[in-house]
Amino acid sequence: MHLTVADVVAMPVVQAGQPEHAGGGSLDRPVRWVHVSELPEVAELLVGRELILTTGQALAGSDAATVAYLESLAAAGVSGLVVELGTYVRRLPPVVVRTADRLGLPVIALHGVVRFVEITEAVHRVIVADQYAELEFARTVHETFTALSVRRAALAEIVKTAAEMLDASVVLEDLTHRVLALTARHTNTPALLDHWETTSRLLPDTDPNVVPVGPHTQAWGRLILRAPEGADARARMVLERAAQTLTLHRMVERDRFGLHRQAQTGLIDDMVTGRITDERDAIALAAALGLSRRARYVPLAVDIAATAESDPVAQQRRTAALLDATLHGVALAKATALAAPDHGTRITLVLAISRSGDLDTALTAACSAILAEIRRVPGVDRAVIGTAAESDSLLDTARELAQAAHVAEVALSLAPSTPRPFYRSGDIRLRGLLSLIRDEPGVQRFAETELSALLRHDIRNSTDLTSTLRNFLDLAGNKTELAKRLNISRPTLYDRLSRIERILAIDLDNGETRTSLHTALLIRDLLPAPR
Repeated sequence: MHLTVADVVAMPVVQAGQPEHAGGGSLDRPVRWVHVSELPEVAELLVGRELILTTGQALAGSDAATVAYLESLAAAGVSGLVVELGTYVRRLPPVVVRTADRLGLPVIALHGVVRFVEITEAVHRVIVADQYAELEFARTVHETFTALSVRRAALAEIVKTAAEMLDASVVLEDLTHRVLALTARHTNTPALLDHWETTSRLLPDTDPNVVPVGPHTQAWGRLILRAPEGADARARMVLERAAQTLTLHRMVERDRFGLHRQAQTGLIDDMVTGRITDERDAIALAAALGLSRRARYVPLAVDIAATAESDPVAQQRRTAALLDATLHGVALAKATALAAPDHGTRITLVLAISRSGDLDTALTAACSAILAEIRRVPGVDRAVIGTAAESDSLLDTARELAQAAHVAEVALSLAPSTPRPFYRSGDIRLRGLLSLIRDEPGVQRFAETELSALLRHDIRNSTDLTSTLRNFLDLAGNKTELAKRLNISRPTLYDRLSRIERILAIDLDNGETRTSLHTALLIRDLLPAPR
């Protein structure tokens, strides 16, 4: 609460003096302090926003002296002048009213006698109480947001805390005006976000309801208060403290995921590209990053099928979550690893497994734990792990990461079946070979030549004979099982197969024909979906 001249006039101790607003400006001016003085030169002692109490001695002289006195008060920025009538002036001279109106200086006439000391005590008591309340509020704000910083609260919680403190809606947006987090108060989220980009773009950074978020020269967002009354001093304090906490959060998260990730990614890249050629150097650097010495090293690649993220910030958060989940799984298996994101949906890692014990048992335990943790990440639909040849050499293992990534990529393209902890190159067979050559024009022409007539028929006639062919080949031509899988009668099945043979001009009983068609379908599966 900021005390105003009107608040002072409304106090009982002032009302006892029968106050009258004799002239001048609005009584909404804030009052910082109350000063009692009869000196004509009192303005020299003032700093602004004081309410002057006087018995009118400085108003009892000439008109010129009175005008000079009032002008000096206005120049000093006083909040108002309270004059007790009777001692020096029985009524306010007309020059006082005219000058006060010209200067916009509120002048209050007291028609009754009051004790100025009682007024000053009452006003100062309120001012001090307000100042104490502001200090308490500032302390609460500081402690609250410091606690949020210490425990690395999420963006949404920081924004929610600011909104609850202000009892108003608060929105955090990035520099493109996309909302990162919000808390709606006294409205609902759809209403708050209705035409948000338009609303936000009309709010300049200088608006009191807007606080930039980020280092001074590298702001990455804005915190915006949406309240009918706008932002007062308390609101600005909360917004600025929340913005500082959000900035620290971003810096901590970037350091937390960035520095360690960059170190491991850099080491893996240096080993793969040959910038590090000494095995002892590689092992020493890896050990400093937590990889066990004197172990068997296994190259792994985790490929993830996940819901697409168009927001780069959300994609970055998911990648960090996938990396965290991978390392958490490694820790649960009581192993160590170097890990790095290869791209948004792949994590490559060098896993260190104890030389004692069975390799496959330890590898199964580690991969199972990794997959279990990755599946907990929101948006993940499926994940597979590819591996390549293990080695006692860390450098040799790093060079095998490309093969592990190839195995994982092909394994992810396989139709989901019984979950398995990891895939080796022997598990992907023909599909793996085709994956290597799928982008060759000759391979693509082969698939198109084999299947194009059937695909066109399905499109023109709204049929799905291609699916029937795929199931026929998957079941190695077992028509009884195929009829059961498709839940159709044998005559219907025979009719479909006969039509396929006519359309493609082939004999499905021919082994080479089946191999060619199956290969063509595998090539289509491995090609990226058309956009």
